[in-house]
Amino acid sequence: MFIVITHIERNTVQWSVIAWRATGRDLFELVCRTIGLRETWYFGLQYEDSKGFISWLKLDKKVQDQSIQKNHQTASFMFLAKFYPEEVAEELVQEVTQHLFFLQVKQAILSMDVYCPPEASVLLASYAVQAKFGDFDEDTYKPGMLASEDLLPQRVIDQYQMTLEMWEERIRVWYADHRGMSRDEAEMEYLKIAQDLDMYGVNYFPILNKKETELWLGVTALGLNIYEKENKLQPKTTFTWSEIRHISFDDKKFIIKPVDKNAPNFVFFSQKVRMNKLILDLCMGNHDLFMRRRKPDSMELQQMKAAAKEEKQRRQVQRNRLAREKQLREEAERERASMEQRLLQYQEEIRLANEALRRSEESADLLAEKSRVAEEEARILSQKAAEAEQEIARLRLTAMRKDEEKVTLERKTREAELLTARLVEESEKRAAEANKLKDELLKARAAEKQAKEKLLDFLSRTTSYNGSTTASPISSVTALYPPPLSPGYSPELAILESEASTSPDFNLNITSYDLIAHGDADQLSLEIEKERVDYLEKSKHLQNQLRELRTEIAVLKVG
Repeated sequence: MFIVITHIERNTVQWSVIAWRATGRDLFELVCRTIGLRETWYFGLQYEDSKGFISWLKLDKKVQDQSIQKNHQTASFMFLAKFYPEEVAEELVQEVTQHLFFLQVKQAILSMDVYCPPEASVLLASYAVQAKFGDFDEDTYKPGMLASEDLLPQRVIDQYQMTLEMWEERIRVWYADHRGMSRDEAEMEYLKIAQDLDMYGVNYFPILNKKETELWLGVTALGLNIYEKENKLQPKTTFTWSEIRHISFDDKKFIIKPVDKNAPNFVFFSQKVRMNKLILDLCMGNHDLFMRRRKPDSMELQQMKAAAKEEKQRRQVQRNRLAREKQLREEAERERASMEQRLLQYQEEIRLANEALRRSEESADLLAEKSRVAEEEARILSQKAAEAEQEIARLRLTAMRKDEEKVTLERKTREAELLTARLVEESEKRAAEANKLKDELLKARAAEKQAKEKLLDFLSRTTSYNGSTTASPISSVTALYPPPLSPGYSPELAILESEASTSPDFNLNITSYDLIAHGDADQLSLEIEKERVDYLEKSKHLQNQLRELRTEIAVLKVG
C-alpha cells in the first residue's frame, strides 16, 4: 500500500509516492521536500481520526499505526501551520513558508475562525489582491473584477448595508496604493497586519475550571490564555511560557505549574483525554520554539537566513532591475505615447495648417477672382466712364452742333423770313404789274374797240367813196362776222389786219405791229404763268422749309 502526495503550485502538479508502513516523519519530510520547505518546525500534517477528532500526525510513529480515518483505502492529510512565529517579518525566512502562512491565515480570516474588524478586512483584502493580480492597471481593470473573489468575511458583508460593488470600490482604492509591491512583499504586509489580530495564532480548546465554569484555553506562541466563554478576544488570565514551570495532565485533568513555587497551580478539565494530549503537544512545541527564539540561531538556521538574505538580495536586485526595466519601459511607453500624442498633435496641426492653407488658397483664389472681377468691373467702369466721357463729349458736340444748327436755323429762319418778305414784296410787285397789265389790257381792249369802231367807220367811209365798187362777199362777211378770237387775239390786231387788207402800207405796218404785239403778249403771258408757277413752287417749298424749321425748333425748345 502506498501514499500518493499531490502538490499543485503555480499550475504545476507534482506526484510523490511513499510506502504505507513509513513513519510520520518520512511522510512529513517527503511533503516538505516536495514543496521545497526547510522551515519545517512550524508545520505538521493534520488529519481526522476514526472517531472524528482532529489530530496531528505523530512523526515518530508509523503512519499505519495511527488511527487515521480511511475512505476507500484513501487517507487525507492537511499540511498546515501547527505553530506560529512571534514576529513574522523576523522569523519567517523562506518565501514558501511565508506564502503558506499567508494562505492559512487568509483562510482563517475569511472562514471567520479569526475575527477581523471591517476596516482591517478591507486593507487585508487589498494586499491579497495585490499578491494575486500584481499592480493595479486602470487599462485592464474592469468594474466587478473583484466581486467574484473571496476577499471579505461574510460577517463583515452582513454587518453593513453595502453592495459588493461598494466594497469593491473601497478595496480598489487601497489596491491602487500598493503599486510596485511584489507578491511576497504584499503577503508579508498581510501577515504583519494579521499577527496583530486578537485571535491570530491561537488554538482554542473548551475547558472547565474547578467550579465547572465553561472557559476557553488558548495556546499561542507566547503562552497560554484563559478566556471567558463569551469572549475569545480579551484573555481573562495569561501565562507566558517563561512563567510556566511544568505542564501535565491526568486523564481529563490538566495542571499548569508556575515558575513561582508560591503561586498556586492552575487546574482545568477538558472534555476528552485526547484533547489533553493535543493541548500538551501544542504546549510543548510552542514552548520549545519560544525558548529557541531566545537562544542564538543554530548553524542550519544561520545558513538558511544567509541563503534567504542572499536570495532576497538577489531577488531584490532582480526586482529592482525589473522595476527599473519596467520603469524604463513605462517611461518608453509614456514617451512613445507622448510622441504619438505629439505626432497626433503635429498631424492635427499639419491638418489644420493644410486646412488653413487650403482655406488661404481658396481665399487667395477667391480674392484673385474678386480682384479679377474687380479689375473687370474697373475696366468695364473705365470703359463705361470713357464711353460716358465720349457720350458727354458727343453730347457736348451734339449740343454745340445743335447750337450751330440752331444758329444756322435761326439764320435760315431769318433768311426764310427775308425771302418770304422778298417774295411777298415780289408778289406784291407782280400783282401790281399784273394789275398794270390788266389795266393795259383793258386799255388795249378799249383801243381795240376804238380801232374797230375806226375800222368800221373807215370801212363805211370807203364803201361810200367807191360807190360802185362792190365788196367781195368774203370781205363783207369778214367785216360783219369777224373770225373768232384766238388766244392771242386783240382788237388792235384785228383793226390792223383790217387796215392792212386795204392798204399795202398799212398792211405792212399792221403786220409789223401785229407780230410785235402778238409776241409781247405771248411772252408776257408765259412769263406771268411761269412766275406764278415758280411762286407757287417757292411758296410750297417755303412752307415745307417753315414746317421743318418749326419741327427742329420744337425739339430744341427750352422747357
